[in-house]
Amino acid sequence: MHAITIPEPGGPEALVWDEVPDPVPGEGEVLVEVVAGAVNRADILQRQGFYNPPPGASPYPGLECSGRIAELGPGVSGWAVGDEVCALLSGGGYAEKVAVPAGQLLPVPKGVSLTQAAALPEVVCTVWSNVFMVAHLRPGETLLVHGGSSGIGTMAIQLAKAVGAKVAVTAGSKEKLDRCAELGADILVNYREQDFVVEVKKATDGAGADVILDNMGAKYLDRNVQALAVSGRLAIIGMQGGVKGELNIGALLAKRGAISATSLRARPLGEKAAIVAAVREHVWPLLDAGHVRPVVDREIPMNDAAEAHRVLEESGHVGKVLLVAP
Repeated sequence: MHAITIPEPGGPEALVWDEVPDPVPGEGEVLVEVVAGAVNRADILQRQGFYNPPPGASPYPGLECSGRIAELGPGVSGWAVGDEVCALLSGGGYAEKVAVPAGQLLPVPKGVSLTQAAALPEVVCTVWSNVFMVAHLRPGETLLVHGGSSGIGTMAIQLAKAVGAKVAVTAGSKEKLDRCAELGADILVNYREQDFVVEVKKATDGAGADVILDNMGAKYLDRNVQALAVSGRLAIIGMQGGVKGELNIGALLAKRGAISATSLRARPLGEKAAIVAAVREHVWPLLDAGHVRPVVDREIPMNDAAEAHRVLEESGHVGKVLLVAP
């Protein structure tokens, strides 16, 4: 088969479409013929040499894909060859085939094309596990999403609105904020021109955000705590703004606040399977009914993954950038 390899870390040009050995499904795994994969910020870090795959994972980038089951490994039940699926991966999505633990498979939702289903697994599992399983967002509460026009952001807006929450977002342009509003965002903050702490408090009569989904990390740590409501929960899922910040514990205590930080890739198989099962139970009915949908910015041929990485790094996109297998 062919896959995107990274012979040496570097810029987008470091991604090489090459012939590699076919994966073989092990115990509890299936082999998926990939129709499409999706690009995530973690893939960029891997390309740059800063985010290696966990032990035993595919060395190729790609944390989600869609396709058809080509082979069942030993001990797999409940799936059949030919089933159309999307999958949460630890790696290997930038390839024509990938071996996937059966517990990380999801059926393609009704009304979603097989190609566009590649936009779902990583973002839905990230949002559901952090915003709902960890931070316990409830109806009537306010969720603040940093990077509202990203793949994560566009899904977080929709899921929060589906459960009856109020949603605030940050983004860097009017065009991106307009797209967030179309998805249901209530409070729109242009981070280049406005202070999100001031705007969120103004829109919530001084209360602040009950839950914050943060992809920035260190840069926003202090202001995120300021923006929290009493008993608020800050869920950190990224570090685009750095890895080391100063935390005012007194301010956090005064809010009776909580901070969590999670990632999906290196979690044990059992934890991933539990998240996928929760997503199938709670989110897939919303997708099947058309209440939630994947937001796809563009589709790019997989062998031109370098261009897809450039698009993501320029940050002009809204939603997901997909890689379509040849």
